[in-house]
Amino acid sequence: MTVMYSKLVGSSEAAMRLKKLISMVGPSDYAAIIQGQTGVGKELVAESLHDASRRKGKFVAVNCAAIPRDLMEAELFGYEKGAFTGAVKTTPGKFEQANKGTLFLDEIGDMNLDLQSKLLRVLENSIVTRVGGRADIQLDVRVVCATHKDLEELVKQNKFREDLLFRLNVFPIQVPTLRERSDDIPEIVTHLLKNNSYVSANDAPFGFDKSGLEALTTYEWPGNIRELRNILERAKVFFPGQNINREQVTQTLLGFNQNAFFDHVEENENVWSVLDELGGAERGHEADERAPPTAKDFSRLFDSSNSVDVRRLLRDVEIVLIEKALERNAGNTSEAAKDLHLQRTTLIEKIKKYGL
Repeated sequence: MTVMYSKLVGSSEAAMRLKKLISMVGPSDYAAIIQGQTGVGKELVAESLHDASRRKGKFVAVNCAAIPRDLMEAELFGYEKGAFTGAVKTTPGKFEQANKGTLFLDEIGDMNLDLQSKLLRVLENSIVTRVGGRADIQLDVRVVCATHKDLEELVKQNKFREDLLFRLNVFPIQVPTLRERSDDIPEIVTHLLKNNSYVSANDAPFGFDKSGLEALTTYEWPGNIRELRNILERAKVFFPGQNINREQVTQTLLGFNQNAFFDHVEENENVWSVLDELGGAERGHEADERAPPTAKDFSRLFDSSNSVDVRRLLRDVEIVLIEKALERNAGNTSEAAKDLHLQRTTLIEKIKKYGL
């Protein structure tokens, strides 16, 4: 029986297939290439491979696209004191740091051809030589690579060595996109909110109601898990302490428009001002400044008055909302009626009635 050992969250068919592959490939010492779109979690897959292995050494990650070309060789293989300007002491490279463990080379497709040749030699002989040094250093390192590029196409363009691709591509692993395992999104969101620092000790916790989770599940997620993390960061700022619904997800979190967002805030403030003028009702101390008043908020009018002029209240609130809908739609009554869930003829009658 294969042990499903992985840090990956999710129980969809795509996630379970990936977990099973990790559990099968992990215990071996062979190289692997992890492929997938940007943001799908390729480094997490690499960490899972290391955790599923029998290796006692460290998991060491290197982003080949983030390190300048002239520094990459020293970064990977280390350097001796005096090897170049600034080399004030002998420094082991990433290969030595990963001895008995796993070296993860992210964005391997961005590595230049000269360094590819040296990497191939290390993979074949398990020996590194520091920059400026002469001694061969024997190592036991498993190399796992990742890329979002098509390496076979890069080979055709003479931008990637074919022999290196053959050497690395012992176990190709394709990571599914988030939209390909959208059923996992509620579980992933719960996991991220529980185990990450989206809410600090000074922040009000937030979550998503059923409609909000459905909106997240049906979104395309071009940025994959990375984009989902960003959305949760945005939610922490805009909706602290709230149970976020579909409208808030689609209009503010997924399709954030600064002007539209503050128009919405202003609209809510206008309705609150009507309440304040009518009865001096105060918002509950837990109410969010950006949230529209609820039926319970209107009931607070009795806290400061023995009677409430319901007709005037409804009229004033209706006027505020109609004016805002017309403003948002540049006077287009058809679009304003849609925003207010009214028939166009009904809206026109109210406009005439209130002299708007």
